[in-house]
Parts: sequence; structure tokens; C-alpha cells
Amino acid sequence: MKSYSFERAAELGRYIIETGATVRQTAAVFKVSKSTVHKDVTDRLKAYKPELYKQVAKVLKKNKDERHIRGGIATREKYLMSKKP
Repeated sequence: MKSYSFERAAELGRYIIETGATVRQTAAVFKVSKSTVHKDVTDRLKAYKPELYKQVAKVLKKNKDERHIRGGIATREKYLMSKKP
């Protein structure tokens, strides 16, 4: 595997830790696919920098635990916008 893949994985991981960003938000910032971000921060990062992976895993777990809340807020805003005259 190319070394730049591991470096990109570390860079994505540091970004997620610093900002608390979701996989989707991180993918948008770095202009890569969500699949690439997920593969990098789970598989590649775990092999390359396990200590960084553990920190990223905590953030990803928090984001996963909160996603139903964010979805509910988005749906609420969507319907509030559609009711405005």
C-alpha cells in the first residue's frame, strides 16, 4: 500500500479529533468519498497509528450515538421551513 494512504489516514484522523467532524463532513472538507474516509480512519489508521485510531474511534462513536438527534433536528427544520408562508 502506498505510504500517502497512511499519511492521509493520519491527517483525516487528526481533523476528526480536532473538530469532532462526522465522516460525511470530513469527506466534504478533504474532497474524498465517505467510503475513503471510513476506510482510512478505521482500517489504515488502526494499522498505522493505533493510539490515534483509539481517539478517532471515540469521536466516531459519539457521532454515531448522536446521529438520530441530528436527523430529528434536520427533519424538524425541514417541516418548519415548509410551513412558512
